[in-house]
Amino acid sequence: MTTDDSHGGYGSPARGSSHSSKSPSDRRPTVVREMEARSFVEGAEQCREYLRNAVMWCGTSTLSPGVRGDVDPGHASSTEIFYCCRGHVVMSDGRHSYELSAGDALVVPEGVPHAIENIGDVTAHLVWAGAPGG
Repeated sequence: MTTDDSHGGYGSPARGSSHSSKSPSDRRPTVVREMEARSFVEGAEQCREYLRNAVMWCGTSTLSPGVRGDVDPGHASSTEIFYCCRGHVVMSDGRHSYELSAGDALVVPEGVPHAIENIGDVTAHLVWAGAPGG
């Protein structure tokens, strides 16, 4: 097996691009390094977006113990999923709260606002993705 750290010609990893114009034999997986992801902060929530294109988006959130991120207003035409990799968090949609521990996931329907709070004693790490993108 060979190791290829190239980006397969997809353009900016964090922004992504459409693959529909490439034939299946021309398409390759893309490695996106942590430092190449688009980094931003929502309140005290550190976020990294690894991919965003017309099909989907994907990234991570990191929250220190006791920290709450800003409210995301939701995505009018996209469903989003959060997977808790580490820690203990509560996600709120403004009416209900959902506790997640490592290994748990929460699916947020279209247009539902949501916020994450780390209620544990270790740094929480979550992976999120949504579709369709845009």
